[in-house]
Amino acid sequence: MPLAFAFSQQPIDTAAARDELLRDPAAGGYVSFEGWVREFNEGRQVLRLEYEAFEQLALKEGARIVEAALRRFPIRHAHCIHRVGSLDLGELAVWVGVSAEHRGEAFEACRFIIDEVKHRVPIWKKEYYRDGDSGWVNCEHCAAAPRHLHSH
Repeated sequence: MPLAFAFSQQPIDTAAARDELLRDPAAGGYVSFEGWVREFNEGRQVLRLEYEAFEQLALKEGARIVEAALRRFPIRHAHCIHRVGSLDLGELAVWVGVSAEHRGEAFEACRFIIDEVKHRVPIWKKEYYRDGDSGWVNCEHCAAAPRHLHSH
């Protein structure tokens, strides 16, 4: 089984990541989330972006999040991969996969993991805009504490 949380400088191989999760015959459901580089953010046209991370801390915190999901939800396996470096429009920036006996738990755990990663893991995004400007995204509204409806 791969590390619970990983970074990649290369495009994420979603098929290989998914296959790792599906090797468990007790898992009856699989859910994934994919986040891509989009063309517009807050009304500005984006050309590309860069992700940077405090990798030593981020790997530990990302693993804690996945481990928390494994404790909190009745799931079999979970994994998250986040890109770092320069990404173009349409490239996959983050992938989360969860397998479980049932779909409901897989959906809830997947949502929990991506929300917590966005909120807690030290990853920074710099956007490059069509008008020639660039800037580190101040994502206070998306870094607000996630709301989780599921209680375990």
